[in-house]
Amino acid sequence: MENLFLILFLISFLALLIGLIKPNIVLSWLPKAKRNRKSVAMYFGIAVVVFFILFGATVPPTNESADNNDQVEQEKEEEKKAEEEKAKREEEKKAEKEKAKQEEEKKAEEEKAKREEEKKAEEEKAKQEEEKKVEEEKAKQEEEKKAEEEKAKQEEEKKAEEKKAKQEEEKKAEEEKAKQEEEKKEKEDTETKSQQQAVKMAEDYLNYTAFSNSGLIEQLEFEGFDNQYATYAVERIDVDWKEQAVKMAEDYLDYTAFSKIGLIEQLKFEGFSDEIATYAANEVGL
Repeated sequence: MENLFLILFLISFLALLIGLIKPNIVLSWLPKAKRNRKSVAMYFGIAVVVFFILFGATVPPTNESADNNDQVEQEKEEEKKAEEEKAKREEEKKAEKEKAKQEEEKKAEEEKAKREEEKKAEEEKAKQEEEKKVEEEKAKQEEEKKAEEEKAKQEEEKKAEEKKAKQEEEKKAEEEKAKQEEEKKEKEDTETKSQQQAVKMAEDYLNYTAFSNSGLIEQLEFEGFDNQYATYAVERIDVDWKEQAVKMAEDYLDYTAFSKIGLIEQLKFEGFSDEIATYAANEVGL
């Protein structure tokens, strides 16, 4: 501790000397107006005195210093003796480690030889198993090949049967289509001019907007067709009335807002059944 106070004393004394010559150097942290010799003497003069007193108070007496020197010498001797003892123990430990290392190496070599022997035996066993596996794999492949050939044969026969059935189905469908076209043609031939016009107008209206069955009949009647022709035209055309209900629901929602119940009631008012109206309301997300 006395060494620290001595160093601080010397630094303060040196700063005092420099400050008396050039105050700006040692008082750079102070405002420029306070950088003068008076401030240097005040700060560093006090520091010199304080550190000198502390240094004097911490310096040990001469006898105590001598005792300390003897104690230091004794400690050095003890440390030297402890280091020699430590070195001796380390040497013994090193010798034991070397011996243990040699035994470990010997043991490792024996273990290595044992593992090599076991490895050789395992490789021989693995070789035999591999040969057996190859034979089994070969037999399996031959069996699979035979099964695949049998399967391919069955699939070929099945494919031929399906092709034949498909051809018969297509032939039947073509005959049915031809029959329907023939019936349609016969029906068109028997239609009156008024019936044809009613059918054409019904198709035109459906291409323009959505209608219910009854709504379309009423619209045709409004256009001047009697109920017989209007009903004939609506029954004559192929219409998905559920699709028409969904389309009308979307048109209403594009125009204004509806609750689900309100939309169902509006669709029923337009001539759709409760079932179809409810279906359409569900389809548009209400």
